[in-house]
Amino acid sequence: MKRIGVLTSGGDSPGMNAAIRAVVRKAIYHDLEVYGIYYGYAGLINGDIKKLELGSVGDIIHRGGTMLYTARCEEFKTIEGQKKGIEQLKKFGIEALVVIGGDGSFRGAEKLVEHGYPTIGVPGTIDNDIPGSDFTIGFDTALNTVIDAVDKIRDTATSHERTYVIEVMGRHAGDLALWSGLADGAETIMIPEVEDNMDDIIKRLKRGHDRGKKHSIIMVAEGVGSGVDIGKEIQSKTDLETRVTVLGHIQRGGSPTAQDRVLASRLGAKAVELLLEGQEGKMVGIENNKLVSHNIDEALARGHKIDEEMYRLSKELSI
Repeated sequence: MKRIGVLTSGGDSPGMNAAIRAVVRKAIYHDLEVYGIYYGYAGLINGDIKKLELGSVGDIIHRGGTMLYTARCEEFKTIEGQKKGIEQLKKFGIEALVVIGGDGSFRGAEKLVEHGYPTIGVPGTIDNDIPGSDFTIGFDTALNTVIDAVDKIRDTATSHERTYVIEVMGRHAGDLALWSGLADGAETIMIPEVEDNMDDIIKRLKRGHDRGKKHSIIMVAEGVGSGVDIGKEIQSKTDLETRVTVLGHIQRGGSPTAQDRVLASRLGAKAVELLLEGQEGKMVGIENNKLVSHNIDEALARGHKIDEEMYRLSKELSI
């Protein structure tokens, strides 16, 4: 193997640049040429591909987003689109590919493997919803962004004695809501993995108000539903002054934390190692602080699971 490619796909996450840097420099260290594929699978189909040198990835480890840019590509979900992408890889002499992204990106990588093209997946998503890795690149940074925002919201919630509903991202996973809710002492955490009874939530709020509690924080994962709708329902049933904050895409931006930079560097380098060993159709991950690899198809088939013990703890501590 003499030449590999790297792309980022789907939603961006802080630390993707650190992962790109690790892939490029690890590959060059082992005398491989590296080509960057811009705009994800769309760029792959269109041949938006350029050679990357050591200097190409200088001064990016601390930057959020992705220097390779990213896009969603419906065409790549088709066999025709996948074949177009592979033709471009052959045209540039790229013998293997590293894909950095989330669930959808991994499914694209899985399709390339089915077509016989060596591919390794690196989990990069703020959602933390890739089975086979305790953490994904970008989750820690997004988590700290949420915590910082909730700390500020708590100040005004206390001043005005209000109930605040805060909607966070995470797609169909509740990790961001659960971790930030536990870290910020939220009274209620609503996640898609656990069905909530609104009557119980209302009783909890009223009980807190009756014992003199001045404000409440309710964390809502976007997979549960609209935070705005939940806020309206709470106010109508409790008469408590309620406000809603949807944090939105602020959660995806910002300079990656030390944890995300180190995680991205380790995972990116590990992906290149697997390719050098002749492996394909794998994803790299971290479990119990040890680097691991799994078959992409087997990992995706397992599905994402929430930490139930952590969820129970959040209930116990918010009485």
